[in-house]
Amino acid sequence: MLIILVALGGAALVFAQNAAAQTKAKPQTQYNVSTLASLGGTSSGGNSINDQSWVAGYSRLPDRNRHATLWRNGALTDLGTLGGRNSSVTWNVKNTSGIIVGISQTLTPEPLGENWSSAAFYSTPNNAGYINLGFVWKGGQMRGLPNFPGGNNGFATGANNLGQVVGWAENGVHDPTCCCTQVLQFRPAVWTLGPPDQIHDLPLIPGDTSGAATAINDNGQIVGISGICDQAVGRHTAKHAVLWENGGVTDLGTFPAAWWNTPTAINQHGDIVGFAGDPAFVEGDVLHAFVWTREDGLRPLKPLKGRTPQHVDSEAYGINEAGQVVGVSCDAQQTDCRAVAC
Repeated sequence: MLIILVALGGAALVFAQNAAAQTKAKPQTQYNVSTLASLGGTSSGGNSINDQSWVAGYSRLPDRNRHATLWRNGALTDLGTLGGRNSSVTWNVKNTSGIIVGISQTLTPEPLGENWSSAAFYSTPNNAGYINLGFVWKGGQMRGLPNFPGGNNGFATGANNLGQVVGWAENGVHDPTCCCTQVLQFRPAVWTLGPPDQIHDLPLIPGDTSGAATAINDNGQIVGISGICDQAVGRHTAKHAVLWENGGVTDLGTFPAAWWNTPTAINQHGDIVGFAGDPAFVEGDVLHAFVWTREDGLRPLKPLKGRTPQHVDSEAYGINEAGQVVGVSCDAQQTDCRAVAC
């Protein structure tokens, strides 16, 4: 069964296709589409939903700044910031313990002039210039997570039901593989929530200098990327898509390109989905969805067929315990994008 969610002019339309059922009609899956309240700005987005139907993401304020936002039981909650103008929940946070994690600006100016990874997830003109920390929110309170010694910035992406949070954080190493505005090396991190909250380093693929953890399940299995410092937003930091378990790191396999190879989610069975780079698009304009299982290894998930303009981009963002995958399919210019599930 392929379920396609189509967004047109702010309205969502849903229909289902079953390629195998050519002669016998099957009951169509029905959905209810709901509009989520905003903080008064021009855009908002939900980037995470858990089994309790908590939706977390961001909402823009009338002044264009973004705040991390939670929608639950029909109510909108502004999660606030760590003192700065912007915050956001940018990845899937799948636990059911009431833990939400993300990124937030502080009021402290960035001493090295770094844009950091967070700038790509905020609205201009206030998306850079300040130190950003990974945050954890629970019970109505937001707090910043510690970085590695010498580092200024951090980023939190996921949390499980065991009180473990993953992401990445800077250390004090001035890394020559950094480019653009990035100066300091950063490492994949797992935080054990306290008090006090404690940060732990995750190993990289030998020869790599920087990396990031993107998701964690309740078995403590973590997925992420390993590569070089680069711009601190994907690209060459995502040379390797990796799995951390039992204290070690495993390369998920060989991809066509040495950039943008990024796991986005892992279920409780250890099945992994994400997206991989294209050899012709080093800036990530075209990506290719994948699923990885221990039994079958890497498998590509292709974009929709029969679209005009032709779809060439596919990205997977979630997988449930039944192995159902959700993501997006787009044309090269991203003028025609469709949410998909398989």
